[in-house]
This record gives sequence, structure tokens and C-alpha cells, in this order.
Amino acid sequence: MRLLGLLAIAVLAAVAGGAGPALAAPGTTTPTSPSTPPKSSAPAIPETGIPLLDTLLNSLAGNLGGSSAEADTRQMIVVTAPKANDTSATLTGFERGADGSWKPVIGPTKAFLGSLGMGEPKDNVYRTPEGTFGLDQAFGRLANPGTKMPYKKVDRQDWWDSNMKSPTYNTMVRQAKSPGGDSENLYDSGPVYDYAVNIAHNPQRTPGKASAMFLHVTNNQPTQGCVAIDKELMRKVLVWLDPAKHPKISIGVNQAGPPASSAAPQSSAPNSATPNADSPAMPGADELTQLLGQLTSLVPSLFGTTTGS
Repeated sequence: MRLLGLLAIAVLAAVAGGAGPALAAPGTTTPTSPSTPPKSSAPAIPETGIPLLDTLLNSLAGNLGGSSAEADTRQMIVVTAPKANDTSATLTGFERGADGSWKPVIGPTKAFLGSLGMGEPKDNVYRTPEGTFGLDQAFGRLANPGTKMPYKKVDRQDWWDSNMKSPTYNTMVRQAKSPGGDSENLYDSGPVYDYAVNIAHNPQRTPGKASAMFLHVTNNQPTQGCVAIDKELMRKVLVWLDPAKHPKISIGVNQAGPPASSAAPQSSAPNSATPNADSPAMPGADELTQLLGQLTSLVPSLFGTTTGS
């Protein structure tokens, strides 16, 4: 996919290099101030000075370039249910090998969701967040089972702050008294927190968008928005998780496994022709085709010509 993006960008850059000087008004070139360096390790695409082409280039980079975090992800937990209001789901852990292929290494197993299923997370609404999120912090009432994740063995002075008016909202805090609101004592909450890992669905800690969403041990009942699985399997998940592999959790309706995983069903792309069985689909081909189609329609305007009928 990255190679396709680079090839397409090279073609577009060549067009920009030839057409740009001819279209720019003499003496009106204004230097552009450097933009903030992107977080991705991919090189920034320079502006051509042609607004339409710059928009297309940015779209191409956004669709095909991908973020470095996504490219670095080598562990993915997929949680899928047939309907958004289902209170149980199937959880499978996948790992990407050196050859780039994904293989299931944990599960599939039953998981419990919020009592309102999955969707947009909100405080005081028992709904599991839908989307793909990082896994950043583990904790438990029991000793570290051997995880490589940052792990905290909690006691009665450890709380998860769910007070929307608190400056430490949606973080673990250590203090004698509750931070207030719906904050949870991570020890007194019981065996469900024997092992847990935070689902970083609200890293900006925006009040109202929910806090304390974890993957944790089940009590065989729907949750208040977390994802819950069998205790022994939760211990196995923690031992497996490795922050160096940038683990993520993906939660959704009929959620497929990671790309190129032979264990996951592959959904057909909408509004696309049936692929030839003898030629496998190329990753990113649909996006590339659409963007190059836009480029084709753009070229006449770049050179001040019109297409014939």
C-alpha cells in the first residue's frame, strides 16, 4: 500500500512540477510558513501552490500513507457482536508475525459488553465504546502475572477518577478518599478487577465521554461499559500484551479480523466490481483508483484545457 502511495505521489508531483510554474501568476508567489511536523515517520508532502492538486495530494497521503502507530501495531484484540445492542460478543487476540500476516493466538472466547451494548461512550451510560483504541495501563488486585505492560497492584487507596469536575478525571489516582462522582475504588470493586487493562478510548479525558473503560475479569453479567472475559484468559492476555508491539483493541459490529488474517472473514468492498479470482485484490487499490480518477478529471483544468466529447 505504501509503495502504491509513493508511486502515485511521484506521478502527481511530476504533474505539479510541470504545471505549477505555468499556472502561477508572475510575481505573486508567497512563501508558505512551515507546518507543524507530522507525528508520523512518513515524509511530509510539499505544497505545489495549486490548491486543487494540494487537496488531492493531502487526500492521497491520508488514505494511503497510514499512521506510524497503525503500522507499528503487532497485537490486536478484536471484539465483535452481530448487533450493536448485544450484551455479549466474541473476543479474539491476533498477533502479526515477521512476514506481516496476522494469526489468532488467544480465543475466540465469549466476552461481555455493556448492558446497553456498544456505541458512543457517555458517562453514566452503560455502553461499550465502539472503535479501535490503544491499551496503555494494566492493574489488578492480584500480583503482576508477568505482563510487560505497566502494571499496578492496587489496594484500597487506589481509585479510578470518574468525577467529571475533577482535574484528574479518567486517570488512576492514589489517595485515602474518593475523588467523588462515580469514581471506583479499584480494590473494593471486587474480583472483576483481579486483572484489568485500560482501554484508552478517551485519552483527552474529555468530561462526559466516559471514563473507566477496561478489559477485565467477568462476573458473567453485562458490564457498565467495559469488556469482560474469563479470569484465566484475562491473565493470559496480560502476559501476552507487550507495549513494544503497540497493542490495540478493536470493538465493533461484525468486526473483521486484522487485514490479511486468514482466520477472519473478508467483507467485499461496496460498489466495486467482482475481483478476478486469478488476480488477488491489491491493498488500497480502491482508494488509489478513486484518487487517480480524481486526478484524471483534474488534469485538464491544470493545463487550461477541456476534454473532448
